[in-house]
Parts: sequence; structure tokens; C-alpha cells
Amino acid sequence: MSLTPRLIVPDPDTASAYYQKAMGAEEVFRAQDDSGRVMVVVLQIGGSPFSLSPAVPEWGWLSPEDVGGSPVLLEAEFTDQDSVAERMAAGGGTVVVPVENRPYGKREGRLRDPFGHLWIVTGEPR
Repeated sequence: MSLTPRLIVPDPDTASAYYQKAMGAEEVFRAQDDSGRVMVVVLQIGGSPFSLSPAVPEWGWLSPEDVGGSPVLLEAEFTDQDSVAERMAAGGGTVVVPVENRPYGKREGRLRDPFGHLWIVTGEPR
């Protein structure tokens, strides 16, 4: 069994470029429909895949903007959380909770990417 989150975004190409630059994601697959519209992009951070697809309201595929925000937190572990958070913010993301050492033994923060998805950027404390 496996689980691959699929994030609904306005433009999968723009989102793919953002995640590659900000988080070091690697694009491993993409598929287009007959008109050339990108329907899925699969990215991987470390060994963890996640997918991107465009909003298609008639299929029920709605972006966070369409539903008033994201009810899901995605957690990604990095060795340099500070740099990832800085790149996310520089690329249009918003810091929700700054990256800091937490009393429960992690260094982490929370960010909203430019597409409305919420991320916990976590890892070992410094």
C-alpha cells in the first residue's frame, strides 16, 4: 500500500517549479490530456511522492482558494528547515509560524505556499 497526496493548484507547471526551487523537489512524472493541458505532475521530496493537478470544479477538484483555505497540513522533513522556509517565503509563500526549536525536540515552522497549501517544515533541532 502507498499514499500519495495530490494537491490541487491553479497551474501545475508553476507549482512544480515552485516546489522544485523552494523545497528541492524532483519531478518524476507528468501527464497531459489530448489538448496538452497538464493533468498531473508527480514530484518527490526525498523518498516521498506527491502529485499536482489543476482545479477542475466539475470533477470536484477544488484548490484551497476555491474552498476558503486548506484544511490539511503537509509535513516535510529537511536537514535545513531555515533555508527551505526562506526559499518558500521568497517564492511567494507566507510564514504562518516561524521556524524555531520546539520544546518537543524538533526545529520546525509552518508556511502557506502561494497556492494555499499549508506545510510544516520540520527536522532535527540545531
